[in-house]
Amino acid sequence: MPPIRVAVLAFDGVSLFHLSVPGMMLGTAQSTTHEPHYQISYCAEVPGTISSDQGLGLSVSLGLELMHTADVIIIPAWGDQSIVASPTLVQALQLADAQGKLIVGLCLGAFVLGDAGLLDEKEATTHWAARDEFARRFPSARFRPEALYVCADNIITSAGTVAAIDCCLHLIRQRLGADVANRTAKMLVTPPHRQGGQAQYVEHSVPQLLSETHLSEVLAWARVRLASDLSLDVLADRAKMSRRTFTRRFKEATGTTVFKWLNAERVARAQALLETTELPVECIAGEVGFGTALSLRQHFAAQLGTSPSEYRKMFCLGMGESAAFFGVTQIGGSPL
Repeated sequence: MPPIRVAVLAFDGVSLFHLSVPGMMLGTAQSTTHEPHYQISYCAEVPGTISSDQGLGLSVSLGLELMHTADVIIIPAWGDQSIVASPTLVQALQLADAQGKLIVGLCLGAFVLGDAGLLDEKEATTHWAARDEFARRFPSARFRPEALYVCADNIITSAGTVAAIDCCLHLIRQRLGADVANRTAKMLVTPPHRQGGQAQYVEHSVPQLLSETHLSEVLAWARVRLASDLSLDVLADRAKMSRRTFTRRFKEATGTTVFKWLNAERVARAQALLETTELPVECIAGEVGFGTALSLRQHFAAQLGTSPSEYRKMFCLGMGESAAFFGVTQIGGSPL
């Protein structure tokens, strides 16, 4: 079987990490099987010396014509998603798409695929920090902000930075099978499949209620009393408003309902306790106001796509423990 020809785009400001991930992952898969499965090359719109995000100069000798002969095209994280892809790059990607080639947008590289119209009516993802701009720029895309990577026909997009590794492991799994992907992950000391998605990494911003000073005080009061009874009646009484007025003012100020806001605050507090304490899940459930461990698990799964115990494993381990966790023969119950 001839090797798959992979073209990786380089450009000024390109992330050295993202530029190297495809070669590192696919190259490790080859060394694992001792067969030339991939032929990896790099191209640029204008061949020559480009500057990476770390200020290092890189020499790229091939232009976009490389995409014409490639089987797979990979766009690393775009340096500035506000800069629209050039007509020349868009045309090259559209031609590759028409030919049915596999096109991958890593992290903010999804914006380039969106500029080329390749995400219209397709599921896609990107870094959670750019989710609002992505949804605004590409309203026809079916955005999946919680996913680590999304496959839609011949288009694959991945989430924030390190999700590029998950995405490339998926490419290996598709081509060479789960066994090779698992062995590749073991060689690189990374889990072959991460539980949950990028939702568990998202920073949830605190509503800024500059025009609602009194309401802000009520929310601050509630945040330090999450374990208490915070019914709508209690909060409305604290705000000295009727239930109806409080509900309306709350939605206008925060863009959400009291119930959803409380659940989000309780999950955020649970995240902090899981990261910084050794309290049992049952105790944390009581501390944050969910009452039972089952209720906490249900809300954790709904909001973050993972469980409290898995979240603690991911974020509460020390360096030595993390190495042991990722180096064991099983991760999340799946053999490496």
